[in-house]
Amino acid sequence: MRRLKLIGIGAGNPDYITMQAVNALKQVDVIFVTDKGEDTADLVRARKELCERYMQAKPHRIVEIKDPRRDRSSGGSGGSGGSSSSGSLGAYRSAVATWHEERAALYEQVIREQLSENECGAFLVWGDPSLYDSALRIIGQVAALKTMEFEWEIIPGITSIQALAARHRISLNEIGAPIHITTGRRLRDEQSANGIADGINVLVLLDGNCAFNELAEDDIDIYWGAYLGTPDEILLSGKLEELRERIGEVRASARNQKGWIMDTYLLRKRGAAS
Repeated sequence: MRRLKLIGIGAGNPDYITMQAVNALKQVDVIFVTDKGEDTADLVRARKELCERYMQAKPHRIVEIKDPRRDRSSGGSGGSGGSSSSGSLGAYRSAVATWHEERAALYEQVIREQLSENECGAFLVWGDPSLYDSALRIIGQVAALKTMEFEWEIIPGITSIQALAARHRISLNEIGAPIHITTGRRLRDEQSANGIADGINVLVLLDGNCAFNELAEDDIDIYWGAYLGTPDEILLSGKLEELRERIGEVRASARNQKGWIMDTYLLRKRGAAS
């Protein structure tokens, strides 16, 4: 029977990969890589370099899958650029659902044609498959089609929020306090009116429009990081009111140079016990 593994490979540093992931790679015959265009070619290259480093003498094939283009006219957040714009949540979800269906159909075809019976294939997922990544849902849709039998498993990875905390040398939560993980879109919709609640640490991913600019409080600290764990890593931290403009400028410049950006940040009210 065909086997598939969704392997979390961490937030960018090849050392972030776990021993479980390394051992899983030793079983893999086919690596499926999603090609999202020239702007993200270095993400594909990073995956290939990871295979060369950890699969060593293991014979394997790399199969590139041309990613179908997603309709972004309705706005939303996601993708390697972390884009986010205005638009109803319903329209955004509908566009993503259509995109996932197209991806599932394409993945099913490629897996069926390129992965033989008794072979093991893998998708290398940036960060962890469980956090703001579509691979897990799409493979679930492929399995639901029931056009072929295969077993599949998830190998967890280090997320960008863990890498962010490590690089800034901070805890994600304060003593006895919760954390809230959200997107730039949700931060804008949920927090801009009410601000950041006392005692809640807010972690934001997929924010292409610097939604923190809509927060009016002057007692918030921000811990921001882009390209975490890579040679291009950028870290900024301090008072939000003093860093808003600089983060926006640095982010825009970095994205223009590379063609894509992955960034994450933590918002925390000052004065709470740590």
